[in-house]
Parts: sequence; C-alpha cells; structure tokens
Amino acid sequence: MNKTVLVTGAASGIGQACAELLLARGAKVTAFDPQLERMQDTLGKSDSILTLGGDVSQKQDCVDAVTRTIDHFGGLDGLIHCGAAHSSARWDELEADEMNRVLAVNATGSFLIAQAAATHMTKQGKGSIVLTTSGSVLFGVTGGNGQGGPAYVSSKGAVLALTRSLARALGPSGVRVNAISPGITDTPMVAGYTDEQNAAMKQRFPLGRFADPEEIAEGAIYLVSDKASFMTGENMHINGGSGFGG
Repeated sequence: MNKTVLVTGAASGIGQACAELLLARGAKVTAFDPQLERMQDTLGKSDSILTLGGDVSQKQDCVDAVTRTIDHFGGLDGLIHCGAAHSSARWDELEADEMNRVLAVNATGSFLIAQAAATHMTKQGKGSIVLTTSGSVLFGVTGGNGQGGPAYVSSKGAVLALTRSLARALGPSGVRVNAISPGITDTPMVAGYTDEQNAAMKQRFPLGRFADPEEIAEGAIYLVSDKASFMTGENMHINGGSGFGG
C-alpha cells in the first residue's frame, strides 16, 4: 500500500491494529496518541513509522501532527482517526465537566484532526479521511458497568453528522470522508464489562462474539484505500450482525 497515513489512537485497540496492518502492507504511518512511550514500545522503530504524542482536542497538536508527517514522509494521503475518550456515566450521574471533556475529545477532536488533514489534502486535490463513530449510536446505549453512556453516545453521534458534513464540503476538492461504526470490540474500552454483561452482550451478535481490533481495522483501511475511491459520506457498520436487534 503505497500511501502515507496518519493514525490516531494508535497506542492500543483499533488504532494500534490499523497502524500495524498498514505497516505490514508497506504504508508509511504516523502514529499519534497521548501515550507516546506505549506506541514506541508496541509499534517499534523503522523508516516507515513516525510516533508522535499529542491530544486531538488541541488544535495545535493536530496541526503539528500533519505538518510533521509531511516534513518526515513528504506527504499525507490518508487519516484514520480512532482516538477517543470513553464515559460510562449514566444520565443521572453525568456531570457537565465530564460531558464537555468527552465532547471535546470525540466531537471537537474529530473535527480538529480532520480539519488539519483536509487543509493539506484539498491543496493536493486528493485524500481520504476515516472517522470513527460507534454502534452505540444505533442502540442508544445508556451507560453503566463499562458501557458507553450519554456523553459517549452523544459524542459519537456528532461524529456521524460531522462525517456527512465534511464529505459534502470536501468532495469537490477530491477529498473523501467516511466513517466506521464498530460493534463491541475486544479493546481496553470494554475492560469494565462484568462476566454476566459479556455473556449477555454476545447473545446480541449472530456471530456470537465481539470483534477483534484487526477486523475493524480492515474496514478503515479499505475506506482509506483507492479501492473505496467512489465512497464518501458513508458509515460502514462492522458489528457482527448486532444491528439486527435482539
């Protein structure tokens, strides 16, 4: 894969899986996450990877990540944005500070990193941006016991709307914007689930299990690739059939 891709949230979970698969397929990768040392330990060092610490809710960190990617690799073809903040607080537990924190990272952060990437991509007349929403938007998950609560679900709903807005705005400049919508995935984000909750959740999946991070990463990599050259404004559900209800 002859592309340079910026991956956020690359220290763990889906973001880490995206970075590892891209590197294995010959892409150049900038891995961006607040957990710089963890990324360096897990992703290693090579001429094909640049690891950067930073916070997507801070505009300058996003601008710097794009600028340093271009300076280091000579360009930027794609963005896969997996970085996110989680919140399990239920509606009657949720405080304004936590709501604002989650929105700042998940909603505003998605905009800021996409804005930084798009500023370069529109000048070159091409590029692909992949944002990450969540299956929780479909189900209206209510929080508690590690599940996403109103702050998380609302923030991911905002990402879906942002995807469509940016796709329409950037399409005339040759830049595609899509989203992935993972179902429950075996990442640190679900570490708070109880055994009973794990069993109950898996019953909602016709496939009878949670996703591996690599399975979600494959969808993101497809969307950032030239194979998806006529897709924009779309939300790819990768949820093991849990959208059927149950």
